[in-house]
Amino acid sequence: MLKSISNIFKIPDLKKKILFTGFILVIYRLGSFIPIPGINATALEQFLGAASKSGGNLFGMFDLFVGGNLGRASVFALGIMPYITTSIVIQLLGGVIPFFERLKKEGAEGQKKITQYTRYGTVFISAFNAIGITMFLQSGVEGAVPHPGPLFIFTSVITMVTGVMFIMWLGEQITEHGIGNGISLIIFAGIIARYPQGFIKMFQMVRAGAMDIFVAALVLVVMVAVTAAVVLVTEGLRKIPVQYAKRIVGRKVYGGQSTFIPLKVNTAGVIPIIFAQAILMFPRTIATFFKDSDFMNGVVHILSPGAWLYTFLYVGLIVFFAYFYTAMVMNPIEMAENMKKYGGFIPGRKPGKKTSDYINGVLVRITLPGALFFAFVAIIPEFMSSWANLPFYFGGTGLIIIVGVALDTLQQIESHLVMRHYEGFMKKGKLRSRRG
Repeated sequence: MLKSISNIFKIPDLKKKILFTGFILVIYRLGSFIPIPGINATALEQFLGAASKSGGNLFGMFDLFVGGNLGRASVFALGIMPYITTSIVIQLLGGVIPFFERLKKEGAEGQKKITQYTRYGTVFISAFNAIGITMFLQSGVEGAVPHPGPLFIFTSVITMVTGVMFIMWLGEQITEHGIGNGISLIIFAGIIARYPQGFIKMFQMVRAGAMDIFVAALVLVVMVAVTAAVVLVTEGLRKIPVQYAKRIVGRKVYGGQSTFIPLKVNTAGVIPIIFAQAILMFPRTIATFFKDSDFMNGVVHILSPGAWLYTFLYVGLIVFFAYFYTAMVMNPIEMAENMKKYGGFIPGRKPGKKTSDYINGVLVRITLPGALFFAFVAIIPEFMSSWANLPFYFGGTGLIIIVGVALDTLQQIESHLVMRHYEGFMKKGKLRSRRG
């Protein structure tokens, strides 16, 4: 491992990419501490409180993805989430609206148009989110806005939208000139920035006697084991063998080779957890505006993390959205048609409908264990908070994003090393891309 790390800096191009990526991430983290004019960050941080650590409502979950920028009321308060939201929406529209479906099939030119529409959508969603958050800060958080009014709304909305566009530009620069996916790395940096402070707090709790040292050691072992399990499931593939028949064109023979279709155990990734959290947290967030209502307080109680109804609905929604998203992005009929077009077939299966039915059956079977495992990872934070009194958020969406982005980035670095005849990070085998 140490030899592989030293080899990275022996390749000038790779070293330049890594240093450039680190420089951009430093700029992002510095911008995270520049406050929005006219907001009392202390009052906002007190309001978020435990929500910013445990994801207790939509604001807490949002603050987790933006690396605490919302709690600090920084110019990057919206993070890159409007861009992610727009990308997911356009990706889903590609499966139901013919216009976006045609763009997906037009290659590079179609992708450019999709990127342009994504940017326009990001501006719109950023402005919508900024207006909503600004209005809420004025009326819903006592003391957060010392001098409310139209001027505050205008300056705050412009500042937050500009911050989103700047972060999007930083992510594109990393993708183009650095290493890894820029947008993913920015989310990664925001989430992982919380971990050092959390471990320091845990160490202080052990010193103060608030946490037993054996419990702390067991917590660390559980963290390592869960992270390793997430890596295994994230990398898990079901390989369907495909044989291509030989074709003679003129004097040349084409085809005849064997390959496989890589179907991931968890095709949907972290998307089902995000959707499930958003749906369950929406009623609780609305209930915060009706603190004197017994009915709303009852809703908050039964939909609080740890309640049996919340856990049951959470797991069920994750499984549902795992199947829903997989059905949206994976098209067995199209895959079967493409194989038939180029002379490919699955041994023992007739081309066409039989092939598509077989692929669909495999997807249905492998999606369930992947969805159940990620549902288990999603409820780990509740278990860790109640059992070990862990002072920071571990598991769920944050852990899955960290593992996925780290694997993608390491895979790209290893590709550079192997291409220049250096050993990768693994002596036997190699890191596989999450996209198969």
